[in-house]
Amino acid sequence: MQMKVINAPDAPQPVGGYAQAVELTQFSRVLFVSGQIPADVNGNVPADFESQCRQAWRNVIAQLAAAGMTLDNLVKVNFFLSDRKYIADYRKVRLEVLGPRAVGLTTIITGIFDERWLLEIEAIAAA
Repeated sequence: MQMKVINAPDAPQPVGGYAQAVELTQFSRVLFVSGQIPADVNGNVPADFESQCRQAWRNVIAQLAAAGMTLDNLVKVNFFLSDRKYIADYRKVRLEVLGPRAVGLTTIITGIFDERWLLEIEAIAAA
């Protein structure tokens, strides 16, 4: 798979480690990862936001691994946050997890299905 990050010079530039657009060529598989919740395999949900964020990322990584992929295969990530107040914390954890990887990114502030959950993460990956 070839992945090209595109940040058009005549549009606003991304701030905070993501790409405005991602072009894929030479790929054979696409994986759509449903919203991953901040619960572990036993249904335990951490109390604080950063722990929930890390758990949701572990669940994303587990789905990628089950498909024979890694974070390097991510091309698009959607974050659903229960409250705007978590933006700085979510960005901190996202940058820790993704490192220098620039993916397409959307953040949505919304109600979450279970009121214990402070976020969900969905993703698209390709190989």
